[in-house]
Amino acid sequence: MIKTATKNDTLVLAELAMQMWSNHTLAELDADFAEIVNNKDAVCFIKYIGSTPIGFAQCQLRHDYVEGTHTSPVGYLEGIFVAPNHQHKGYAKELLNECELWAKEKGCTEFASDCELDNTNSFNFHLAMGFEEANRVICFKKALK
Repeated sequence: MIKTATKNDTLVLAELAMQMWSNHTLAELDADFAEIVNNKDAVCFIKYIGSTPIGFAQCQLRHDYVEGTHTSPVGYLEGIFVAPNHQHKGYAKELLNECELWAKEKGCTEFASDCELDNTNSFNFHLAMGFEEANRVICFKKALK
């Protein structure tokens, strides 16, 4: 079963997200998801096996330019995760399908995503799901003194 997350699900989302974004605290992620589930231009879906949450997807509408796209808004996959012992069973594809359907219902004709250059698992997932590589970017930063 896949459920659209509500304000009552933010801790579930945060606990799942901690397994992917471990550089954040549970409290930070819980607060982030509280904002996301109340945003009309964003949505999170939770995948359950029985009563156990095993994965989630977060997507939103992006109104700014999205690399390789030609329309606005664009549905954008912000994050997707399935617990390791449940991977390779089609659950991430189910979650992605929910995100794409949501984006279509919001009027989008394009859907996009990104991943880090060295994240080969994510890169391969995106290709397997029908995404096409649009560009590669290296970002720079500099402290101002």
